[in-house]
Amino acid sequence: MKNLNRIGLNVKESKVLAERLNVLLANYQIFYMNTRGFHWNIKGNNFFELHLKFEELYNDSLIKIDEIAERILTLGYTPLHNYSDYLNSASIQEAKDISNGEDAIQLILKGYETLLPLERELLDLASDSNDEGTNALMSDYIREQEKSVWMYSAYIN
Repeated sequence: MKNLNRIGLNVKESKVLAERLNVLLANYQIFYMNTRGFHWNIKGNNFFELHLKFEELYNDSLIKIDEIAERILTLGYTPLHNYSDYLNSASIQEAKDISNGEDAIQLILKGYETLLPLERELLDLASDSNDEGTNALMSDYIREQEKSVWMYSAYIN
């Protein structure tokens, strides 16, 4: 039983999951700040529609950030919690001074190109580790985001 954590998962496997979840957390934090900036700075003919859409997106990201951090804690590890760690760990780049809707959507889609593979990797790791909690979380995220990719792609095409 020494090899199991408090929720009955292998300690070494849980550590790997927590490390990868921290990478996902860092990317979500940058994605969140980017979408928040898009919401604040959007201009043009589609202002009202995109302003609301970006607000939905950053609110959703904020919920996911909390869920990911709490999952890391549940596994017995510490979530990253300062911005310098997020910047050092994330692949998503900070967006600055984006006010054009199509540019913002392109960056959102680029963000999903980072988030989805990380989530799929975590889904595989969680499955191999018998970690249904992380598995369920990633499965839900992937399903939602695949639909978002389709919708945002349709919007700009």
